[in-house]
Amino acid sequence: MRRTVRTLVTVCAAGAALATAACTRPAPEEQAAKPSPVATQKVAPSVPTHPLKEAWFGEQHLHTAYSLDAFIGGARLTPSDAYRFAKGEEVEVGGQKVRLHAPLDWAAVTDHAEYLGEMYSTINAGAPGHDNEQLQQLRGLTSIEEREKWFIEYVQKPNRGTTPQHAPFFAGDGTTASGWQVELAAAAEHYQPGTFTTIPAFEWSAAPQGANLHRNVFFRDTNVPERPMSYVDINREDGLWAWMAGLEKQGMHVIAIPHNSNASKGMMFPSKNAAGDPINLEYAETRSRFEPLIEMMQIKGNSEVHRWFWAADEFAGFENADSLGDYSGRDLKKFEKQNWVRWGVTKGLAYEQSLGVNPFHYGFVGGTDSHNGTPANVAEDNFATGSHGAGDGTVERRRTSEIGGWLKGKDLNPGSLTGVWAPQNTREAIWDGLKARETFATSGPRIKVRFFGRLGPGEVPADARSLVERGYAQGVPMGGTLKGGSEAPSFTVWAMKEADGANLDRIQIVKGWVDAKGEPQDQVFDVVWSGDRKPGKDGKVPAVGSTVDVAKATYTNAIGSPELLGNWTDKSFDAKQHALYYVRVLLIPTPRWSTYDAVRAGLPLLPDVPATVQERAWSSPIWYTPTK
Repeated sequence: MRRTVRTLVTVCAAGAALATAACTRPAPEEQAAKPSPVATQKVAPSVPTHPLKEAWFGEQHLHTAYSLDAFIGGARLTPSDAYRFAKGEEVEVGGQKVRLHAPLDWAAVTDHAEYLGEMYSTINAGAPGHDNEQLQQLRGLTSIEEREKWFIEYVQKPNRGTTPQHAPFFAGDGTTASGWQVELAAAAEHYQPGTFTTIPAFEWSAAPQGANLHRNVFFRDTNVPERPMSYVDINREDGLWAWMAGLEKQGMHVIAIPHNSNASKGMMFPSKNAAGDPINLEYAETRSRFEPLIEMMQIKGNSEVHRWFWAADEFAGFENADSLGDYSGRDLKKFEKQNWVRWGVTKGLAYEQSLGVNPFHYGFVGGTDSHNGTPANVAEDNFATGSHGAGDGTVERRRTSEIGGWLKGKDLNPGSLTGVWAPQNTREAIWDGLKARETFATSGPRIKVRFFGRLGPGEVPADARSLVERGYAQGVPMGGTLKGGSEAPSFTVWAMKEADGANLDRIQIVKGWVDAKGEPQDQVFDVVWSGDRKPGKDGKVPAVGSTVDVAKATYTNAIGSPELLGNWTDKSFDAKQHALYYVRVLLIPTPRWSTYDAVRAGLPLLPDVPATVQERAWSSPIWYTPTK
């Protein structure tokens, strides 16, 4: 192990134009696959290009008033409003004004395809079905209790069975197409290449047997289908992939991202396909082709690991959202490790060994799944409006109530962000970065992370430029694959805090592999850390400490480092063994949102949730594949 702490501030001051990680930047199938009539994509005359790539932060999972469950909760922000918020404008949610601490670089609105038509009818006077009696009832509902009762009767009941159906007030596929045009028009209006990127997208919300198998679907440009496909149209994920394959044949570029596997009832990383047959090569190839990424974290919890099943991982207790298992038969203990991303991506190595292709070849992203229309409102101290309208829009409800049959309010978190390394902030470049898995997720702070691997010995680079130039020239970045060789791989890791955020505690590398029985195994290694701490006899680095004053909901950066850089070599490397490696960056402790709530309201801290959190980031893995 080699531990190095190095400051790169001088490098960035002198070479900001490089835009390496440390530097700032300027602020049913065929019938639904017709090209959209929405105006063609804007092209800026000159978009800044960063040859060594820049980290662009964005939101990949967001709902507005055009999602029925969001409207029920009180959401009235439209897709256009959501993009205005993402660009830094102030909006109103539940009577409260809210604004991001800093604008985003990109965003995608992912309203539910299942009820996009119904919401077009609900919101737009003169639309087919607008005067339907049930929709008149919907627009007149006032209390959250009335709204939830109405939702269960007209939406949840017809949708949770084995043959999901549209709500009885659905006025036909034409309304879905019209709702899709609203989404696309907002994306076209707010796209500013080089400054702010919008990505046409929707959510396919499959929930067989109450398991969350939802996928967000993203398009590279405005060559999109006439309408999105819903869970009503296509019941399982293999059908969605078949529809996407049909779109590809018509020249469209499309990917899907599954989200919060912690609620999947063990079905997100299955051993059998939807028909009950064992996974085969075709399944693995198709899934890997259309699903390059998975959501690591959102408001309903962190899906990396859970402390119940990873006792050896001292940081596995982060935003576990235990009460998720209290609803819809999602008993977390019943499904054990099979709900969690670390298990799933590692299990994929067993299929790569047996089939030649990894079906769970996932990079990592993060999102919110907010149903307020406020993308990436992820700061712990800015959560006063909650995430689900009236369901968690007050301090009292966040402390004592449940959220839409999903989990208890106290188990919420503000959500997660996605960072994409790309040479430009344009739709094509961001989408290509996603497709290439050169991505990382953060639990909210805009931490920048870089991760490069190579076969053979490595060393800590002298500066930011050489970190990146050597990383690309001699190896692969996060999302890449190292192939064959007898020399042990070495990895360079780097992270930097956001300008006004908390310092870094440490950078870790998580290694995954499968044993002789094909069962996932993993180990966490501390690579570089702040201060002069020394590993104990157990090899673990002592805790960084805490500067949090919970009575005031404050902290200081008297501990930790603003930036960390190091190199690590896998001393347990076996050249014949498939493996993966990903980075986890930990920050020093800071107040949790529930602590900010309590202090602002003059209430005692909640006794059964942590008062502080160690925010973090996760890089996409780097895989090692032996020579055949």
